[in-house]
Amino acid sequence: MTTRQKLLADFIERVWNRGESAAVPEFLAPLYTIRHDPGDPWEGRTLDQAGFVERLETSRTPFPDQRFAIVHMSESGDSVIIAWTWAATHHAAIAGFPASGQPIAMSGASVYSFDEDDRLTGHWQVSDRLGVFQQLQANAAAPASV
Repeated sequence: MTTRQKLLADFIERVWNRGESAAVPEFLAPLYTIRHDPGDPWEGRTLDQAGFVERLETSRTPFPDQRFAIVHMSESGDSVIIAWTWAATHHAAIAGFPASGQPIAMSGASVYSFDEDDRLTGHWQVSDRLGVFQQLQANAAAPASV
């Protein structure tokens, strides 16, 4: 595993899986650009570290137990590419869907860019957000368990 691959794996674990917002400055450059991430409210925006923390906390609120699992990783130039799976429990309202307590899962792929100091400068991502919406919809339509 290269230095950048290790850094990215640590970033995914500590920041996205554990929600360690205080660790964001260890991994991110001063500015981080979300180049492509359809369905993400921050798509196309450049965030400072505080803005990234806001994104992290907002994204994790409905799914505080979320876990990304990296299933493939490769490196090319200043980028590390990962394919991943994601699983979580729906604990708070999102997109008009009240908390269901039900599991939600998806998969995707992300290309993370690094600067010369090995700090993350942004990502380009595709993910199965439609599948998440369909799971939320199905959970909302299901009868409540007793």
